[in-house]
Amino acid sequence: MGSGAFFLGGEEVELVSGLPGGVRLRYIPGVAVTSAPRLLIADDQPDVGEALRLLFKAEGWRAEVVTSPRQALEAISRQEFDLLLADLNYARDTTSGQEGLDLLARVLTVDASLPVVVMTAWASVEVAVEAMRRGARDFVQKPWENARLLAIVRNQIALRRALREGERLAAANVAQQGRKTVLVAQSLAMRPVLELVDRVGPSDATVLITGENGTGKGVVAAALHASSTRASRPFISVNMGGLSETLFESELFGHVRGAFTDAKSDRVGRFEMAEGGSLFLDEIANVPSGQQAKLLRVLETRSFERVGSSRTQQADVRLIAATNADLRAEVSQGRFRQDLYFRLNTIEIHLPPLRERREDLEPLAHFFLQQLRQRYRKELTGFEPAALTALQAHHWPGNVRELSHAIERAVLLSPGPQIRAVDLGLVGTREAAPRLEDMSLEEVERFLIRQTLARCGGNAMKAAEQLGLSRSAFYRRLEKYGL
Repeated sequence: MGSGAFFLGGEEVELVSGLPGGVRLRYIPGVAVTSAPRLLIADDQPDVGEALRLLFKAEGWRAEVVTSPRQALEAISRQEFDLLLADLNYARDTTSGQEGLDLLARVLTVDASLPVVVMTAWASVEVAVEAMRRGARDFVQKPWENARLLAIVRNQIALRRALREGERLAAANVAQQGRKTVLVAQSLAMRPVLELVDRVGPSDATVLITGENGTGKGVVAAALHASSTRASRPFISVNMGGLSETLFESELFGHVRGAFTDAKSDRVGRFEMAEGGSLFLDEIANVPSGQQAKLLRVLETRSFERVGSSRTQQADVRLIAATNADLRAEVSQGRFRQDLYFRLNTIEIHLPPLRERREDLEPLAHFFLQQLRQRYRKELTGFEPAALTALQAHHWPGNVRELSHAIERAVLLSPGPQIRAVDLGLVGTREAAPRLEDMSLEEVERFLIRQTLARCGGNAMKAAEQLGLSRSAFYRRLEKYGL
């Protein structure tokens, strides 16, 4: 899934543009978080089971209630559940919790990945801790607090599903030269994207990836490379918005010693670096008009020369380009060559903004939390309900990249055990809005850029124009502030 659910992978996953990179995206029907979770409740008191069933039903979840450990094991052998909520005490032994511990052991023998949350009104905290030592994910004491119980169940379901998808996809791609496969999107809005990646990835077709800033275009580019026959060769990325016109040719094609004043040694360009692999040209709309013809020539002839050299070299690369601009409008206004646009646009993949795929917000948030709490060695178990509400309420002008930075900030600032809404630092989650006079110059600039992006619907080019910044200067600020 910049990368994929956006989304779980192993230590090889790299965060690019707010997403794990070098991964293949796939949509698997029937397992997305958007489908109703199925829970199993095991409690010998029918009124308790019914109360829990109604509580979960109000959340849109399906729950089956059983009244004994034997019935629980039969249900688990009969169908797949997202979570088991099990009492520790039953009719045979109502005080020690041993029946619940025995059930836990047998359940984990059947399905080691099934999250088990234990409940008890009698056993001491020591028994609950023993249950967690034996594999339970969490415990709740009766009478329970609805908000806390729902938060625990919601977090465990999200983690279970993400891990399950990672395992399934990894197993399906075990022969793919050791590359990990990660499901990074579960919403219907992303399904066409994932299907295109599956179809186009294995080919050498030139692909143009479009979408707002921070939507994960780099992730999709890496996924296209990872699913191609060039996967074992280099994947080279270059931000065209950050290249000055004077260095354009040197950066892409290289130069020989003495080609210009500062050329004190030979330099390999990006096309040579990507030999046999894929070259990702991000923010392609920022290529200066004077250099577009030179790029077009390489695409047409698949050859180039280093600056200062007359020796022609072949370019055996697959080209992938990306932009948040409307290239058709750029062509009509004379800022982008039509013939170059047609060369780049063999296949177009458009990424929807995060606000149009809100089903992915929680899976993404849990993915980033899983990765970042390991990186920073923080003991965090999930999100408070208010934090999840804040995530859904935010507009996300910076898309997935902004989400990843918000989660990183929360991981660093949260006192634990769960991330609070205020830890996210989103607009509307603080008790009072910050005053400009209390902010540093960098904080004011970041705040202004965020507000302008939101006002422009996430359109970076339009925001740059309103702020009076050049494209390259604006993109440098976006990278600096993680927007």
